[in-house]
Amino acid sequence: MKTVTVPSTEQEYLKIFQKVTKLISMVLDPQQVMDMVVHRLPGLLDVDAATIRLLDSSTNTFVLGAAHGLSDEYLSRGSIDTEESMEMIMSGNPVAKTALDTDPHYQHSAEAARESIKSVLALPITFQGHIIGIMRLLTRSTRVFTAMEISFSMALAEQIGVAVSNARLFTEMENQVDFLQEVKEISRLVNSTLNLNEILQTIVDKLPKVMGMKACTIRLLQPETNQLELVAATGLSDEYLKRGQVKRENSIFDVLKGEPVAIYDASNDARVRYHDSMEKEGIKSILAVPIKNGPEIIGVLRLLTAEHHCFSSSEVNFAATLAEEGGNAIQNARTYQKITLLFNQIEANERFLQNIIDSLWAQLIVLDTRKHVVMANRRFLEENAFSEEEVLGRPYNLISPWDNPEESMCPVDLILSGGEKTTSTIHKVKEGNDQWLEQSIYPILDDKGKVEFVIFTVRDITTQQLLEQEKMERMKLKGILEIAGTVAHELNSPLFAALGTAQLMRDDIQSEALLEDLDMIIRNMKQMAELTKKMITMTGFETKDYVDNAKIVEFK
Repeated sequence: MKTVTVPSTEQEYLKIFQKVTKLISMVLDPQQVMDMVVHRLPGLLDVDAATIRLLDSSTNTFVLGAAHGLSDEYLSRGSIDTEESMEMIMSGNPVAKTALDTDPHYQHSAEAARESIKSVLALPITFQGHIIGIMRLLTRSTRVFTAMEISFSMALAEQIGVAVSNARLFTEMENQVDFLQEVKEISRLVNSTLNLNEILQTIVDKLPKVMGMKACTIRLLQPETNQLELVAATGLSDEYLKRGQVKRENSIFDVLKGEPVAIYDASNDARVRYHDSMEKEGIKSILAVPIKNGPEIIGVLRLLTAEHHCFSSSEVNFAATLAEEGGNAIQNARTYQKITLLFNQIEANERFLQNIIDSLWAQLIVLDTRKHVVMANRRFLEENAFSEEEVLGRPYNLISPWDNPEESMCPVDLILSGGEKTTSTIHKVKEGNDQWLEQSIYPILDDKGKVEFVIFTVRDITTQQLLEQEKMERMKLKGILEIAGTVAHELNSPLFAALGTAQLMRDDIQSEALLEDLDMIIRNMKQMAELTKKMITMTGFETKDYVDNAKIVEFK
């Protein structure tokens, strides 16, 4: 049997490769895989630093996933490498460079000099033929990477791509199971109430705990202004929440178009504002998803992390699903609020109308087209000793105390058959006294001009009638007095002339019999004079029964 001798360098690479593959197979969290690789590789490959950046497909940029041996200032520089180098990496080719700190064509040579970086090897991280990231190995001493080192590093990068993708896949499958259960639970909670504040608070409290995030906010579009308003939040300080409006952020514009937005480096990403506030608050990554009610977008839900986080598709789908479920519950709660407010307004209007109706002195009832009572005011109930329960819903003819025998047809029937408003007077005797009632009946028409309700009012006009009678009596008395004065005045002239003549004749008459007759005439004329005097000065009179159904007048 022939023994194959492997060169020592290749043996070392094999050992390193075995160690790396063993390490990456021991963890299933993609973040742990990346952290482990950047911490272990520098020692195994004799380099000073390592970084892994993953491709963010939403922006087609590479975001930092893990790093070791470099300062935050260097890691936060604007771009990773030159356009030419990035094109080569995106084509699947490695790029090795030296003298980074002095290269005039390298735009970050000053940053490299401050960091003392002299050489770099950039390797595409691939999975199933697709670029999913970049691994960079950096040294602080000048080093020219050999073909074998580059080939070996490419194999390592490919294994890292497999490990990261598998970890992502496993995590997503695990998350999908957990998220499905959480969707059911949170959906049950948000749909168990119609209280809008409870729904909002349930979402922002539950979602970050389930997804392992720092904080959550919900902003809803206000129908009146079409502006986003913060309505619920958890895990954030008041100072951060009051930092200002977010409506002009590019990420918000994208979300309001219906697309989720994942931001890896929130404090440096141009799609969001208030970078200083985010850095002070300790916010590293943001996931924003639209809150939908059917096709309509009614708000934005944002999840914020305390560590840099690459959001997986299962996380994005879970947040989007919950946001949509929450959107339906939010819209239902809003509708319920509107209905409740409408009912309250209707009740307030009904109370206001009832108070006005109850304050009327007239008795009032409202009838429907079947002539059943649908409303009665307090005056009607008190006047007729009814309770509201005894009246509402009953036929009009069973509760009506008004009966006018002079009417050949029920006035309500006349109105229902298309008649107009009617007013009539009813004369009754109540407890031995005359009573006059004025009844008015009005039709209430619907949009088509048909009678929908009938308003029946009855007003006691007894006092008014008595005043009218008294007025007529005064006018009658005045006429009689004027006539009596005129008659008395006309009688006085011939009467006093005749009385004077009779008194003069008495002095010339000698016969006793004639004197007696003349005295009787004089007495009668004096009585007539007294009567005319009474007629002139009288203020009233009273009639009295006399013989044979005759009437006599007694002056006052």
